[in-house]
Amino acid sequence: EVELVESGGGLVQAGGSLRLSCAAAGFTFDDYVIGWFRQAPGKEREGVSCTSSDGSTTYADSVKGRFTISSDNAKNTVYLQMNSLKPEDTAVYYCAAEKTSWCPISALGSWGQGTQVTVSS
Repeated sequence: EVELVESGGGLVQAGGSLRLSCAAAGFTFDDYVIGWFRQAPGKEREGVSCTSSDGSTTYADSVKGRFTISSDNAKNTVYLQMNSLKPEDTAVYYCAAEKTSWCPISALGSWGQGTQVTVSS
């Protein structure tokens, strides 16, 4: 069974940084793509970043140059380094994984419980 547990969220001032972690269990990164989504109050969930098993990555235009996704296969953990945070980055951030070769992750993927990120102005 796929299990994803996010951590690292919190309250930060605009311009600050946070690093989110997603601890994965029940699968190997070789067979899955893993990514981050976010959902702000009153808005639809949106894809933030995704990494495929070959190491290729994708980013939403709104976070390019500020966020970086990375993985530590030995620890079965995926990270999202978020720099230069803006109030509009405030959302619940979810880790997701799907057994497929390439990003993006579809609705058939597995999801974590989410971690709140709040950026104050």
